[in-house]
Amino acid sequence: MPGLSPPSGLAETLGMASERPVQTLVAHSKRLERRRWRQLVWLTGRPCECRAHAHRLWQATNWIAPLWVAHQADDVPVEPWITPRKARTRLGAEHQLIVLDASGEAGFDPDALGALAGTLIAGGLLVLITPKPWGRHPDPDYARFADHPWHWEQLTSHYLSRLARLLHERTDVITWHAYGMPALPRLPASTNCPQSVSDSACLTADQSAIVAQLVRLKRRRPVVITADRGRGKSAALGIACARLLENGTSNIIVTAPRLSAVESLFARLEALCPDGARIAPGRFQLADNRELSFLPPDVLTEQVAAKQLGGDGSYLMVDEAAAIPAALLGQWLAAFPRIAFATTVDGYEGSGRGFALRFKDVLTRLTPQWKALTLDTPIRWNAGDPLEAAINRLLLLKAPLPALGKRDDLASRSYTLERACLAQDEAALEALFGLLVQSHYRTSPGDVRQLLDGPGTTLRLLGQKNVPQAVLVVREEGGFDATLAEQVARGERRPQGHLMAQSLAAHMGSRTALTARWRRVVRIATHPDRRREGLGQQLIAEDVQEATQQGIALYGATFGAEASLLRFWLAQGFQPVRLGITREAATGEFAVMVAKALNVEGRAVLRSLTAGFSAALPSLLAFELTMLPAEVVTLLLRGLPSTPLTAKERQAINDVAYAHRDPALARPALQALAREASHVPSSGMATAHHQLAAWAFQNQPLAAAHNESVRALRQAVGQVASMHAFPSSP
Repeated sequence: MPGLSPPSGLAETLGMASERPVQTLVAHSKRLERRRWRQLVWLTGRPCECRAHAHRLWQATNWIAPLWVAHQADDVPVEPWITPRKARTRLGAEHQLIVLDASGEAGFDPDALGALAGTLIAGGLLVLITPKPWGRHPDPDYARFADHPWHWEQLTSHYLSRLARLLHERTDVITWHAYGMPALPRLPASTNCPQSVSDSACLTADQSAIVAQLVRLKRRRPVVITADRGRGKSAALGIACARLLENGTSNIIVTAPRLSAVESLFARLEALCPDGARIAPGRFQLADNRELSFLPPDVLTEQVAAKQLGGDGSYLMVDEAAAIPAALLGQWLAAFPRIAFATTVDGYEGSGRGFALRFKDVLTRLTPQWKALTLDTPIRWNAGDPLEAAINRLLLLKAPLPALGKRDDLASRSYTLERACLAQDEAALEALFGLLVQSHYRTSPGDVRQLLDGPGTTLRLLGQKNVPQAVLVVREEGGFDATLAEQVARGERRPQGHLMAQSLAAHMGSRTALTARWRRVVRIATHPDRRREGLGQQLIAEDVQEATQQGIALYGATFGAEASLLRFWLAQGFQPVRLGITREAATGEFAVMVAKALNVEGRAVLRSLTAGFSAALPSLLAFELTMLPAEVVTLLLRGLPSTPLTAKERQAINDVAYAHRDPALARPALQALAREASHVPSSGMATAHHQLAAWAFQNQPLAAAHNESVRALRQAVGQVASMHAFPSSP
């Protein structure tokens, strides 16, 4: 802060020699401010010297809200400072100077850099401190993904080596060696022209146009807003919500993966509605009780399913929609007549290209008159900003979807990539990551580092390396000794990593799930124009073959319990072994784990796991999993043992379907019918089967009125029973 004295022991290091570099950067900041640009400063050298220079820069002028980010700031007394892990808490804030110290005990956190870059305002400098040399060895932040028994110092450092190489090559980054002057790149001429904005609450013309569309939302005509980060997307939602409340809308629901993602929305509400107040962290209310409420995706989904939300006149604003599974968005789309989806296309918080690809079909089917809108103009900086360009390249935030290759160019078999070579081939890495981003709803800058340096990770590809058409990312798990496996199962130890094997040990009590060796699917992605060609199936089959040859006992995957995904894995011969009993707050989905045995040891483990899963499933559906989608329930019922219906069960089924027997008194027989029907699925009875399973196992009524629900249930029972001649027990 201005006026702060140098810390003890640094005065000699600072000296008069540091004045000229600091003043040069302050003057350069003024030039950037005139263009409304920002820039990255790469400060490298001995950590103590670098911190001294950065501290002198901190003191040199009255920066707006400067921020120091480091593992600790004991040797540089500055306020405020935060650890890299808390960088996400600054989303929505504004800073003119950020010092990110990656030279100390914390190391370099890619997610922190990605989060903080978007908070820097015009004229701002983001100073990244790294030791010299940098990139030859892993740093302490690698400890976050050094799975047992690895130590972070044993890992490769392909990712850091790549960053160091790119920083040397880029002409839009200021390079400052601690012993010399900053190398200032020549700034191109600015071509930005002032915009006229008709709405005084908005900062850009396209933000004003978006707000106008949101205020005039039509029934069954949803709006989908996509934007790069920093374009005022959340603020536009807030301005529109303020107008809607002022115009008489009684209640607006807002959702996002986390409350912090919509802080700027609440900030605009508070500024534009001074007679209102934020009566809770996620609740804003006007004096006449009109209000806006934030609900996490899991809570929103439960209330929609219980018909407590939605219906005529209701509004829903979904922010960061790309981070929410398309299946949930579809449920909300059906419930709310007026709805807007907004998402970050690229950058730290989003994978909106994949969102558009996955969700477009749902929108077109349910609401064919939906409208796509785009925010292009940055708010906090002007187009051509050097920092945005540098961060996008360093963190691969705009990795495009690779081109569609010719089917003839696909090799007959898949192949694995050497990660050391991939780190040196920027085109291949960008193509690979672009393919992964479009297929997954949660991607962060740190995922690139995990791909390049994560222990026990293998990348398998179909297509040319610069034009990949499908990719599989797998990780090795398990192989614990019996003593450690026992401690994990008892809840006494939880070594890092081994997500699936440890979960099965800790939650299912399976010691052998940890002593056996696993290969787990981390990501699988197929080019959107190549889907349904069997590429994903081929990748898995060929990787399973290789894993079998290497003595791996089990092959597994974990994912959100969504029907199409579950159907895919079941079709590959995998079996459900565990189901999470609480929804993930960010996605609103239950997690499911599936596995396949590859050898004798694996078959013994899998038999035990599936037996436990089958025994637990009916009671879980009756209590903890009453909100699991019925289509998922019918798929999971296939894992239960098939047992021919008894004569008594057949009689009970007929009495419910064609007479007047109370279905509640015949529930065991109706559960048996739903179970057996799952083993001989038929598209002709899919809806009736889903209704039967939801009632029999989850006690879900088929209609609001009791008599109507019973009539619908009798029809469903009769339809399912008539579709198949189920064998009887002798």
